[in-house]
Amino acid sequence: QVQLVESGGGLVQPGGSLRLSCAASRSISSIYVMGWYRQAPGNQRESVAIITSGGGTNYADSVKGRFTISRDTAKNTIYLQMNSLKPEDTAVYYCNAATGMSYWGQGTQVTVSS
Repeated sequence: QVQLVESGGGLVQPGGSLRLSCAASRSISSIYVMGWYRQAPGNQRESVAIITSGGGTNYADSVKGRFTISRDTAKNTIYLQMNSLKPEDTAVYYCNAATGMSYWGQGTQVTVSS
């Protein structure tokens, strides 16, 4: 079992940046896939970016070139650096860990608005 706690959300103007963090309750070295998902009001939850235990990454087309997922195994934390934010990036962002079972954090709100 693993608990996930997200942080770093907030209100930012279009074109701005935010960095989200997801702290896990145990070592993430053996967690095959961790990732960030988001859900906007009225929409289904969608994958934003994932990172594997081998360091491989994959991004949604809508965020490629703007967002970067990374991890720090010493801190049991993954990050999502979000640059050039757009109003359509507004959503609740969730961290996920896939270990055979799927674990979710409580989410952090990101609002992009002028």
